[in-house]
Amino acid sequence: MTRLTRAAAATVLACSLALTAGVATAAAPDTPVPGASAAVAQPARPAVLPAPTGPHPVGSTVLPLVDRSRTDPWVPTADGRALMVTLHYPAARSGGGSPAPYATREEARLLAEQLGPGVSGDVLARTRTHSRTDVRPAPGHRPLVLLSPGFSVSRWTLTALAEDLASRGYVVASVDHAYESFGISLPGGRTLTCVACKALDEEGVHGSVVTSTRAADMRYVLDRLVGPRSVWRYADVIDARRIGMAGHSIGGASAATAMAADRRIDAGINMDGAFWEELPAEGLRGRPFMMLGTHDEMHLPGGIDTSWDRTWTALDGWKRWITLAGSDHFSFSDGPVISRHFGLPEPELPADRAVALTRTYVSAFFDRHLRGLPRPVLNGPTAANPEAHFQNP
Repeated sequence: MTRLTRAAAATVLACSLALTAGVATAAAPDTPVPGASAAVAQPARPAVLPAPTGPHPVGSTVLPLVDRSRTDPWVPTADGRALMVTLHYPAARSGGGSPAPYATREEARLLAEQLGPGVSGDVLARTRTHSRTDVRPAPGHRPLVLLSPGFSVSRWTLTALAEDLASRGYVVASVDHAYESFGISLPGGRTLTCVACKALDEEGVHGSVVTSTRAADMRYVLDRLVGPRSVWRYADVIDARRIGMAGHSIGGASAATAMAADRRIDAGINMDGAFWEELPAEGLRGRPFMMLGTHDEMHLPGGIDTSWDRTWTALDGWKRWITLAGSDHFSFSDGPVISRHFGLPEPELPADRAVALTRTYVSAFFDRHLRGLPRPVLNGPTAANPEAHFQNP
């Protein structure tokens, strides 16, 4: 998404958030390129996310959580660690409820300010989703997938992926982490802003604080979803023996950290994020992991982000390293849809292909490792997906 892109190689691994340019994305390689985009004609109608591809209609509900057993690392005076969770799940039937909102107006306004004068927060907030709020889930015992967004952006930037996984039969918990986003709306109208952005950029805080904190966040979310006295009334549809995690950018790096810390997470995916922590000596104890990234100087073997080479060697179970030609850092989120709608600069990989490829490889990975289904698309290059390159040194 225009100004929310990676910094030049010389500054990527330094984790400069370039706040003076009014932009902050993720710790390396999530840092942005300074510079303003030209104003474009403002679309009046909202964007529409690509329709999910699975057989199930999709339900959605929002769960506000607060872990009062921990001190928030960014605001120690806060009353615990606040998390906002959106659940997407297979619905029992189409219709019912009401259309699920994409984002609150304040959340969208705060992100739109970073995208440039051609982006209206009001229009962004009204992006059309394909889920209905608080409808009954379809019967069954479903695998759970946790999703963590990139640094400074919110959980709703992964909605196209979350809805697609839910339509394929997964319960998906997308998590917003307090003070790590431009804006997170809490119940009662309060909005948390990105205190962590300043901490990493100006105070020298290491990115591992983010990944280790998010690992603890996910442990708490799991406790509240699949532990005793679940906060979700329909929690019996979740199969606690089949849990995966994926994330974009530093959220993807957090998937590896969370797996190392919590054996309940059976499989993980990092979508284009630098790893800020080394895996332990025992790796991930044989559990599968996939790295899905850009096909460029950043995330090809021997690339600028050397953490991918190190982590690849340390992974001790089933693993894949897949790069998508023509993609950029935000191709693995809703970024391509947003950029196309608002006339922002786009990468070579078209928005529809970016969404389709991300959905294809993420769902295939979880189908294989949480459901035991054969997914030949993970075995190597295919004629149907020429953009996907397998890097398996």
